[in-house]
Order: sequence, then structure tokens, then C-alpha cells
Amino acid sequence: MHIRELDPSASPLDYYGFELRRAREGAELTQNALGSIVFCSGSLIGQIETTLKVPTREFSERVDVALGTDGVFSRLVGLVLRSQLPSWFQPYAEMEAKAAYISAFQAQVVYGLLQTKAYARALLGVREDGDLDAKVAARLDRQRILDRDEPPVIWVVLSEAVLHQEVGGREVMREQLAHLLTMQQRKWVDIQVLPFEAGAHTGLMGSFNLLRFENDPAIVYTEDFVQGHMTANPEAIKEGSARYDHLQAAALSPRDSAALIARVMEERYGNEPGPAGRDMA
Repeated sequence: MHIRELDPSASPLDYYGFELRRAREGAELTQNALGSIVFCSGSLIGQIETTLKVPTREFSERVDVALGTDGVFSRLVGLVLRSQLPSWFQPYAEMEAKAAYISAFQAQVVYGLLQTKAYARALLGVREDGDLDAKVAARLDRQRILDRDEPPVIWVVLSEAVLHQEVGGREVMREQLAHLLTMQQRKWVDIQVLPFEAGAHTGLMGSFNLLRFENDPAIVYTEDFVQGHMTANPEAIKEGSARYDHLQAAALSPRDSAALIARVMEERYGNEPGPAGRDMA
């Protein structure tokens, strides 16, 4: 059988596959044998070893237990998943993971840290090529910062249009809006909705994020339809902060925002037939 040789320095995915094969062979296990231990097929082990498939975090944790690798693959998978993000977005994701305070304004879609799996999949599936599962996993892996012992303080302002822009269908949107209500209950997460009645506002030029750090300069991040842009320019930070302050002032309070989210969820996306034809409560 021809075994594809990997260059472990080529990418995080190549390095992961190289190390997985080396650890498996060191344990004197076939692909099928390892697959049976970690509850997957031997062919999946082979696909991951040859970079044809991107590993998940759950798979990596099971491999660490099966091969006694002391968390090596659980640590590597974070690098692998981050490498699946667009190359221009990766620097922002690294800074996002280090931020102490995140302020985000979203005019069209739910902020990535607050997206459900189904919503992210529907959103990424519109234009993305390649392994959609890997791209969804990479986006969701960013959300791990919310479960740290000391998570960042997150304040998100969403245009009301976000609640009405149907992404993935009614059931997906209902789940997503319910998730926003759940996230709003977290101590360090606040969500405000900017209602249509606010009229002209300082976010009409587009979405943007502000990242603040304990010991580093703040960053403002914007995107166009090609790529994202980060800057620590003091004037840009000053302008972004002023715009965000105005957006917060024009938006509904977190409590009133939650009420609006719940109302839209029920009125626009409620009574969606379930799998057995029953209405969803």
C-alpha cells in the first residue's frame, strides 16, 4: 500500500497528521484498531493522517486517552482549527482570544462568538468552498474563550435587521435567537438591539469590533467583502469608540433587547413544525 508522506512543517494539519501516524504506529495499532478505540472508522483515521479530513476537538481528546499522549492532540487541534479560518482572519482570531474586552456592532449577522452551529453552517455554506464541517468547527472553536475561568467582557450591539434576516430557515433562527437569550444571562455578556426606530445611526457605514487588552493597545477591526482590516491607530480607536458609544446610547437596554428578541422569536419564527409534525413550543 502506498503511504502518503507528509511534511510536518507544511501546515498545522500536516503536522497533526504526521504526529497522529507516528503515535499510532508507536503504539503498534492499525488504523482500524485505533478507530475502534476512539469510536470511528479506520478510514477516518487514515483521512486525518493524510490531511484529507480535519480532526475535531472531541476526536483529539479521545486520541489522547487512547494513545496516552498527555493532551498533545487536544492542544494541537486548536492550531489546526484556527488554520481553517480564512488567512486574513487568523490574526484577528488570535487577538480576539487575547482580548479582555470585546465590543462588537453587527449590522447584518449574529456576531461569531454568539452563533449556533446550525446558524454558522448556514452562513458559511452560502459561499464557502472546501470542507464546510471544518470551517464550522473552526468558527465554533473561537467560542471556547467564553468558557475560560476568566472570559472576556463582551458587549454586542445588533441591528434589529439581524433578528429578521432569516439564515438557514425558521427553525435555525428560532434556535439562534433562543441562544442569544441564553448567552445574555451570562455574567460577562451583554446584548443590545438597535431598533429600526433609531433611524440614521453611527453604524450605517458597516459592522466593526473593538478589542481592548490589559497591557496592549486597543484594536479596531472592520471587514469589506474581500477581507478584514485591523488597526491600532489612535485616531481610528477614538473614532470607533465614539461611534460605539453612540450606538449603545441609541440601542435598547439589555433587558428591553431581550424582550424584543423573544418577541421576534415567537412572532416570526414560532410554531415551526417539528420532526413529527408537532408544533414547537
